[in-house]
Amino acid sequence: MAAPGRHRSSRKRFLAATLAAAAIGGGAFFGLDASSRSARAADGCAPNESTPMGKYWLNNNTWGADTGSGWSCTWSAYQSGNTIGWGTAYEWSGAPESVKSYASSVLGWHWGWKSGATGLPVRLDAKTPVRAKWTYKVKETKAGAYNVAYDLWLHDRADTDWRSRPKHEVMVWLAKGGAAAPLGTRQQRVKIAGAYWDLYSGKTGWNVHSFVRVGNTTSSDLDLNEFLQALVRRGAVAKTDYLSGVEAGTEAFTGKAQLDTTAYSADIG
Repeated sequence: MAAPGRHRSSRKRFLAATLAAAAIGGGAFFGLDASSRSARAADGCAPNESTPMGKYWLNNNTWGADTGSGWSCTWSAYQSGNTIGWGTAYEWSGAPESVKSYASSVLGWHWGWKSGATGLPVRLDAKTPVRAKWTYKVKETKAGAYNVAYDLWLHDRADTDWRSRPKHEVMVWLAKGGAAAPLGTRQQRVKIAGAYWDLYSGKTGWNVHSFVRVGNTTSSDLDLNEFLQALVRRGAVAKTDYLSGVEAGTEAFTGKAQLDTTAYSADIG
């Protein structure tokens, strides 16, 4: 990800500033099901359109749209305290190894800050809990490749802004479909929060570490700090690094699908 338009391809990664102008064709709403159309007033189908939801904001992040053709729409469903419901639908064709969009909920830093009172950043040696709860479902109407994943951003300083390049990106894949694969090479299999995860590491403009769950799930209740501390123990990240951003969404490579989040929350500390 990067400015409001950057996420990553699992093979290539680019800065958002070079991608934010990617165009999406009209008529996207005709691809949405009835429940999506009912939320049309809150829909965002413009590339990288943002929707505030309390301490979070939704990002219709189409950073990789220039590697294919298609569309992505993202909408809010409800907000109750720190819990939100939201959804996204997309249809993409093109390079099968490249991510086209990462529609996501954003807490904290995403190439700058849009909201305060997020509890971020926090230094890793403080071992601050990052409790993330997520219940969702994915409906594919045209088979393709995707994941459902958290995306965490780490910096080596607390005072980050839109110019601050991250030091590390840490992904936690809860589910995947088709040939979706993370950047880098497999390092080892680890057990965290009662499940097994394959850890991959690679490098783009920063280091990328991806925990890919062995077996898909449609709900999670995790302390994401456990994944960060696992990397600290490996010496892959420094205990003096800062967690600055927590995102949750779906990376769409190809195909047509809809992700509906029935409940999501991320609480720091």
